[in-house]
Amino acid sequence: MIESSGGKDQQHPLYNRDRPLIDILLSQDATDYNLSELARLKIRYQGFPGARDIQSNLDKVLQRWGLTETELFAKTRQLHDLGGIYKSRGKKDEQDWN
Repeated sequence: MIESSGGKDQQHPLYNRDRPLIDILLSQDATDYNLSELARLKIRYQGFPGARDIQSNLDKVLQRWGLTETELFAKTRQLHDLGGIYKSRGKKDEQDWN
């Protein structure tokens, strides 16, 4: 049985790294890279018991770009099928799952 944290919000371990990225998304347009970043962050924070400001800001970006979450994921699946959205940082065929 999993115990609940008593409704207390948690600090996401990647919050400090993600916060500046979200601020950038809030101020930029829906490029292929930005769409991919938004989808990645939506998945990361989906259902997380905390980081409410980030979750709210991600929803604001979706709304600003005129997309639903379903449309975002459909677009990014197409982008990833084409490849090349995230360039490797050195090693060939390496994937970054951060």
